[in-house]
Amino acid sequence: MRLRTPLALLGAALLVLVGPPLLTTGSGAESGTSIPGLRLMVPNTPGGGYDITARTAAKDAEDAGVTRSVEVFNLPGAGGTVGLTRLVNERGNGKLAMSMGLGVVGAVRSNHAPRTLADTTPVARLTEEQDVVVVAKDSPYRTIGDLVDAWKAAPGRLPVGGGSSPGGPDHLAPMLMAQAAGIAPKDVNYIPFDGGGELLASILGNKVAFGVSGVGEYRDQIEAGELRLLAVTGPERVPGLDAPTLKESGYDVEFTNWRGVVAPPGLTDAERGKLVRLLEALHDSKEWQESMKRNGWDDAFLTGDEFGAFLAAEDERVMSVLKELGL
Repeated sequence: MRLRTPLALLGAALLVLVGPPLLTTGSGAESGTSIPGLRLMVPNTPGGGYDITARTAAKDAEDAGVTRSVEVFNLPGAGGTVGLTRLVNERGNGKLAMSMGLGVVGAVRSNHAPRTLADTTPVARLTEEQDVVVVAKDSPYRTIGDLVDAWKAAPGRLPVGGGSSPGGPDHLAPMLMAQAAGIAPKDVNYIPFDGGGELLASILGNKVAFGVSGVGEYRDQIEAGELRLLAVTGPERVPGLDAPTLKESGYDVEFTNWRGVVAPPGLTDAERGKLVRLLEALHDSKEWQESMKRNGWDDAFLTGDEFGAFLAAEDERVMSVLKELGL
């Protein structure tokens, strides 16, 4: 089965800083992009894809003079649905936004969350990226073929870890990979973690046989030799990384993830417009364009109502694929 966004399945955008708010005296105020007092929520733990994308966006926004000040905070739990509930409860708050992605779409369904993304104000989709299949540097699996052969022999004995709840990208990618390899998805021993940061320790400690996460989350560890990259899930190889795609390895899967930003419900058109303009300015900055290239992120910018329609389509797609996989 082939999956590929924008209508295909596939998880962070904006800022995670533990310290004080960012301050800049750039052109944000003059151009109308600055939102004084803006707070940005990251609904999972530090070290994951939302976190890394957020930190990158924070620095780029400051360097480009897009905004004057931003307060960022983490509110992890239940695959992002704890943060989602908080966001929806802040109805009418035009100075709050949340970074999110496909993982939140899946978590809403798998956790039967009381709030859904339909309850939010869509702002923008920012990026798209491939997932990577990785093992620890001392793993016995040196190729994707080695791993799949062992996995087929005893699927339940080879736990796979992912940084998202069932229904999220790090869950769906290995399930589709299993299906393509002739392994029943119901037989897969999937262990969810609340973001790639939590997952990393288990991969390095051989607590899971292999892990699936975003390329931007683990690129540093791959390049440092701490993780061995076996394959990428997208349609093409990732520049600078020596690994085949699943498709060229004989598994008919193409899978990418995306990340974006939503805001509370009940915003005025003016409040929503300010958030969109801020992200448009970030998107157009050379700093952000360079960061996307460096991290292996593809540009997937989409705003407002078009992003809202995309979210609705992704929700339907998640439910459809979970049903098809018998999950």
